[in-house]
Amino acid sequence: MEATTEVKKKQYFKRRRICPFSGPNAPAIDYKNVTLLIKFVSERGKIMPSRITAVSCSKQRELATAIKRARYLALMPFANV
Repeated sequence: MEATTEVKKKQYFKRRRICPFSGPNAPAIDYKNVTLLIKFVSERGKIMPSRITAVSCSKQRELATAIKRARYLALMPFANV
């Protein structure tokens, strides 16, 4: 008997993540739509990174601007402590 052992790497399917703001029926990013913006803010009040939310680069910049504008107009809190 040979003492060779082959280690097989576990195969997994990496699903391609699609930006929620691209496509035909995608919602528009607007600072007045607070219910949409709250989904992209953490429980501490920080803007979630695009690698977690799967938002594209250009839409992430637009989203950050809308969140900051909503905070400035007191539609959203700056920090949830």
